Amino acid sequence: MNAPLEAGLAPYVLAETREGVCTLTLNRGERFNALSQAMIAALEAELDRLAEDRATRVVVLAANGKGFCAGHDLKELRAHPELDWQRQLFEACSRMMIKLTRLPQPVIARVHGIATAAGCQLVAMADLAVASDTAMFALPGVNVGVFCSTPAVGVARNVARKRVMEMLLTGETIDAATALQWGLVNRVVPAAGLDAAVAHFTGIVLARSREVVALGKRAFYEQIDQVLAGAYERTGEAMACNLLLPDAAEGIDAFLGKRSPRWRP
Repeated sequence: MNAPLEAGLAPYVLAETREGVCTLTLNRGERFNALSQAMIAALEAELDRLAEDRATRVVVLAANGKGFCAGHDLKELRAHPELDWQRQLFEACSRMMIKLTRLPQPVIARVHGIATAAGCQLVAMADLAVASDTAMFALPGVNVGVFCSTPAVGVARNVARKRVMEMLLTGETIDAATALQWGLVNRVVPAAGLDAAVAHFTGIVLARSREVVALGKRAFYEQIDQVLAGAYERTGEAMACNLLLPDAAEGIDAFLGKRSPRWRP
């Protein structure tokens, strides 16, 4: 799935490395860093590069703008009512999410504002997550006729089953304190202290053995997520098919049109 950068646009993902710490910054703040085809491709390309970069010891996943990530780009999803296109998108997104766990370096999510749907999934798939006390999390797809099946794979590996089902079935937002209590994030701090809290973790990782950390991370995910790839394959297919349902079309159109959806009886 190739997604070249449109002429005149800044990079979808900014990468900056300092003293062994690479910060990947989602750079579509005006769109709440929606995971469009191009954004997914850009992020995956950076992960592939970092996987071969022995000088980088830890990765921080951050975002520009008012929020961390609002999930998939609904306008883009609505513009492609073809099953093959939908399958390819969710296959690419799932592949990128899995690469976060397969990256030899620990990944720390730096979360501010909203982290919803696939944005919440990004937080869940990071090894560690630090959130500002004003951050908000949700799996709201059901509100627009698209059940958050793939985001649930990552979130359910962090949060207890009934809590995840609550998020999936209600689509309601939880605050940072609740996300901490439920296990979705590691720390919640005032916005002004977010960078310091991230630096606390990066400093610890930098003081550890690169080889040991890489080996330990690999072993951890191999033993705890034996069925991860299969789960993403199944839920990717579910989401691709979901996007072709009339209720998905109605829900997204209603959201984009700022009206209430009219579900089929």
